[in-house]
Amino acid sequence: MKKILLGLLLGLPVLGYSQSFQVNLQGQKQTAMAGAGTGVALDEAAVFFNPGAVSFLKKNGVQAGISPLYLKTAFRENGSNITEYNKDKLATPVMGYAVFGNPEGRLRFGLGIYTPFGGAMHWNEDWTGKYTVTSLDLQAIYIQPTISLKITDNIGIGGGLVYSMGKVDLRRAVPLTLNNGQSGTAKLEGDTHDFGWNAGIYVKTVSGVSIGVTHRSQVTARVKDGDAKFDVPEALIAGFPTKFTAELPLPATSSIGFGFYPSEKTTIALDANWVHWNKYKELAFVYNNNQRVENTRSPRNYHDAAALRLGIQNQTTERLALRAGVGYAFTPVSEGYVTPEVPDANRVLLSAGIGYKASEHFNVDFSFLYENVKARNETNIETGLSGEFKTVAYIPGISLSYKW
Repeated sequence: MKKILLGLLLGLPVLGYSQSFQVNLQGQKQTAMAGAGTGVALDEAAVFFNPGAVSFLKKNGVQAGISPLYLKTAFRENGSNITEYNKDKLATPVMGYAVFGNPEGRLRFGLGIYTPFGGAMHWNEDWTGKYTVTSLDLQAIYIQPTISLKITDNIGIGGGLVYSMGKVDLRRAVPLTLNNGQSGTAKLEGDTHDFGWNAGIYVKTVSGVSIGVTHRSQVTARVKDGDAKFDVPEALIAGFPTKFTAELPLPATSSIGFGFYPSEKTTIALDANWVHWNKYKELAFVYNNNQRVENTRSPRNYHDAAALRLGIQNQTTERLALRAGVGYAFTPVSEGYVTPEVPDANRVLLSAGIGYKASEHFNVDFSFLYENVKARNETNIETGLSGEFKTVAYIPGISLSYKW
C-alpha cells in the first residue's frame, strides 16, 4: 500500500511553460518576434529582456499586457486506439512595466511585473493517468525593480532584484475506493516567496549592430507548510499527511542577442537562450505524517536546454508596425521523465503581430504565438504511464502603453 501511495505525490513539477513550464511571454513586441529581445532596445519590456538596454530607450513609458494561453494536449496509451485530451482552460500570464528618468541622461529606472513560470493542465477525472495527475494550476509572478546606467554613449549596464510569488494546486486520484464507489483524491496546495536577480549589458557597435548579454538567476521556490488534502476512507485518514515541504528550482537563463538594422524602418533581432535546467535533478518531499506516505526523493534528471529565436519588425507607416518571428526550443526533459503535467518535447515557434500608434502618447500592440510541440512516446520510470503525447499551444496577446 505504501508503494502505491508514494507514487501519488512524485509528480509536482517545476513552476513554469515554453521549455517544460517556462513562460516566454514577457512583452508583446518581443512575443510577436518569437521572443527575441536581448540585443535590441524596443520598449519598456527591456526591464525583463535586458536591463542594460533600458538606459537606451528614447522615451519613458508604462505598459500593461496579457497573453491568454490555450494549450491542447492529446494522449494515446500504448496498445490503445483511444485518444484522450486535456480539458479546455486558459492560463493568463500578465506583464506590466514602467521606465522613468531623464531620457537624455545616463541613469534610468524601471519596474517590471511579469510571469516567467506558470501553467494550467486539466484532465478528465477518470482518464488513464488519473493516478499521476488530474489537474495542475501554477503561477510564479516576479516583481523586479531595476537600475540601468549608460556608462558610455555605446554601452549600458543594468540589473534588478527579483521578488517571486508563487502558487501551486496539484490534484490526482488515489487508488482507494470511497463509500460512493469513486476513487479517493489528493490535493496539494502551497505558496512560495523567494528572491533572485536579473542583469545585463547592452552594446551598440561602430558597425551599427547592437549586442546584448543577460543572465537571470535561478530562484529556488520553497513551499513551506503546504496543505496536503486527502479524500480517502475515513478509517484511513489519520495515517495521511496534512502538510508538506518541498523545494522547486526555477532555472536560471543566460542569453545573448543581436540587433541588425538593414534600414531605418527595419529591425532584426536574433537571440540564443540557454536555460539551466540541470539543477532540477530530483524532487524531494517532507511530510508531517509518515504513517502511509513516507518522505520521498524522486529523480528528475533534467538537462540544460537551448532556444533560438529570430524576429523582424518593420515600421511600415508612421503609425503601423508589422512583426513576425520563428524559433526552435529544445526540451530539457530526459527520456523516461515525461509526465502528463509536463508533456514536453522539442518545439517550433511561429509568431506575428502588429503595433499601432493611436496618438503621440498611446500605443497598442498585438501578438500571436503558435507553438507546435513534437509528438513524443515515452514510458515514465516513476509511474509506468506509457504512451504518446502531442501538444500545440495558441497564444494571442495585447498590451497598451503610454509614453512621454
